[in-house]
Amino acid sequence: MFHFFHKKAAQAINFFSLKNNGEINKLRVLKLVYFADRYHLRKYGRPITNDQYWAMKFGPVASGVKDLFELDSLSHEERHYAQQFFVQGTRVHIIHSIAPVENSVFSDSDLEALEFAWQTFGHSTQIVELTHAYPEWKRHAASIEGGSTRVPMDYLDFLDDPPQGVNPCYSLSNEEREARREQLKEMNNIAVLWR
Repeated sequence: MFHFFHKKAAQAINFFSLKNNGEINKLRVLKLVYFADRYHLRKYGRPITNDQYWAMKFGPVASGVKDLFELDSLSHEERHYAQQFFVQGTRVHIIHSIAPVENSVFSDSDLEALEFAWQTFGHSTQIVELTHAYPEWKRHAASIEGGSTRVPMDYLDFLDDPPQGVNPCYSLSNEEREARREQLKEMNNIAVLWR
């Protein structure tokens, strides 16, 4: 597994909260981060957050983003950083932004992917159902329906195309798909060496 970028993850939460008038619920932000990571991985060969994704009942879940949103199960450093930018709301599963996005943690391509996710999916009332159409989640649907609460997902599966009519979050040529697979394998090999 890659090294989780907690600052990027926290700022992605903050970014989507500010786009949503300063507050956002957990389910929506988790799906928007997923779409941004999917787009960035497909177009640029790496995810934004480097998070561990799990297939769960309500779609793909980036575990580190979920923990940051909940301000739970975090290191002191991660919690301290996140609390500078958002706080728990008065309603359950809502956070409120309290500071501008620290754009310096992002590359231009990261910001492009976040904007793509917001513009494409930010106002969807069916965002959970949309995530169920993608092959990286569908691959685990039977396990989840059979009672598994979560199943680990593989970034390589993000390179597979969804059914016709579903936004792929950046269309890949066969050559690009193969290049992205090689990039991910190299990144994984490097991550294994540093464990």
